Amino acid sequence: MSVPDLLAVFAHPDDESLSAGGVLARHAAAGARTAVVTATWIADTPRAAELAEALRILGAGEPRMLGYADARVPQSAPGCGRFLDAPIDEAVRRLVAHIRAFRPDVVLTHDAYGGLTGHPDHVHTHRVTVLAARAAGLGLLYPEAGAPWQPRAVYLATHPHSAVPALEEVIGARRAVYSVQDSQVTTTVDVGPWLRQKIAAVLAHRSEVERGALPGVIAGLAPEARERLFATEWYIRHSLLPAAPAEAELTG
Repeated sequence: MSVPDLLAVFAHPDDESLSAGGVLARHAAAGARTAVVTATWIADTPRAAELAEALRILGAGEPRMLGYADARVPQSAPGCGRFLDAPIDEAVRRLVAHIRAFRPDVVLTHDAYGGLTGHPDHVHTHRVTVLAARAAGLGLLYPEAGAPWQPRAVYLATHPHSAVPALEEVIGARRAVYSVQDSQVTTTVDVGPWLRQKIAAVLAHRSEVERGALPGVIAGLAPEARERLFATEWYIRHSLLPAAPAEAELTG
């Protein structure tokens, strides 16, 4: 069975590495085509250059940007509107064009909570991606965005409740943590063999390391702590077409 091609859609540079770096590296190593669309920041900004390095490490090609500003960082896209403020139809159309151009078997994105932090850009990326993954297969929608293509599933990167205590023990508790019941997780992926690549991609986001964001916390962890916390990735599968079993899609 061939390994499915993956298109990951995440809100900010570094989300791709933190949320799905292991799966992206694993599929690229198995010969699949992999790519990443980033909703915020634009080319010719420092974080876009860091994203390019992270994607090189993961084998996920060149950055693909929707061209919007981070909700909290206007300089992420000078002269461009915030992703949260863009008309939903416009944002979906832009992403449909990327889906139709790349023609992935599977799309990855944030879960409905926007991951552990619940960042509004993450939540909005989830909404836009779920709509675009369905719309990409409907030929009468956005005909100017290319020939229709229907991915067979969307996988939502998530965390089960059972994983949160270990994260909080090492990283520290947050005001709010958004996780799901363990029974909601459909796909658990051991990315241990690709953990070195995943961590290297996370650390390629040097500006986030320097400002003490999560990549900076990870930079200070011992190897055994990194393995304990980041060698597993969890997903919730949403079917768009009849397809092979979920475990055949993300575990290779």
